[in-house]
Amino acid sequence: ICFALDRFDSDFIKHYFDSLKWYREIYMISAEGARNHGLLNVPTEDFFATLHTLPMNTAEQRRIAEFLDLLTAKIEKHQALVDNLKKYKRGVSEQLFEQIKSKSTQHVFSSIFVLLQNNTFSRELLTNEETEMQNIHYGDVLIKYGSCVDIDKEDVPYIKSDAPVDKFAPESYLMSGDIVIADTAEDYTVGKATEIINPNNKKILSGLHTIPCRPVMSFAPMFMGYYLNSSSFRSQIMPLIQGTKVSSIGKTQLMKTTVYIPPVDEQKRIADFLYSIDTKINLLSETADKMIQLKSAMLQQLFI
Repeated sequence: ICFALDRFDSDFIKHYFDSLKWYREIYMISAEGARNHGLLNVPTEDFFATLHTLPMNTAEQRRIAEFLDLLTAKIEKHQALVDNLKKYKRGVSEQLFEQIKSKSTQHVFSSIFVLLQNNTFSRELLTNEETEMQNIHYGDVLIKYGSCVDIDKEDVPYIKSDAPVDKFAPESYLMSGDIVIADTAEDYTVGKATEIINPNNKKILSGLHTIPCRPVMSFAPMFMGYYLNSSSFRSQIMPLIQGTKVSSIGKTQLMKTTVYIPPVDEQKRIADFLYSIDTKINLLSETADKMIQLKSAMLQQLFI
């Protein structure tokens, strides 16, 4: 090998192997192997012949390693806090929605929601460039959005100008409090819901593989978004899921489910509490992401 490991700080070498320069060296070798043999591989002799430009001063190596170790520890701490808060939220959400059943009125889903029209536009008809109309895509409901999607804050895609949107009546545009449910998924996340908040008169349609619903009675903001994603409600969804490779749920089955509705002040208390947890989770996640980006940039700069 081109350097003797006993001349380098072991933690420093560990971070070097995480750097972009290391991956670039290995990728170039493996790509050459693919051209010659049709396989991505790194021959042993080529691996040991890679060239590396590294500081020889062990004190400097140690300082770099200690800083990167500290940054890594902070990232792991924030990620652990996020995981713990998510677990706590799941547990407390389950308890809250089970406890309210005794003080709630029971309603059939179809008696408190009306269905809206959705579109069948694929991702190819969506864009990040601003147009007249936005679109809630089922993939974003499943992965990107939480129990509520704040239109003012979230990056909601737009529908391309040449898409046929004229056939959709203004009544189909999503309003604050409307619910969008993903009716298709590759796993048991099917049926995940998100509540629309802060649309601010924007024209927004519900997209492919979604069931948009509008409440016919008033609820505390965000309550229904959290309730429809709770295990208390989703326990009714699970037996209704159809399909093997792709899971789906139909509108007819959904409309027959039972919804427990507590008094409005109780709805507000639950929604505010769960939203406060989500706010902490998002803040910690954003901080962790920024530290990951900082570490990646530093690794790139340090090992150019």
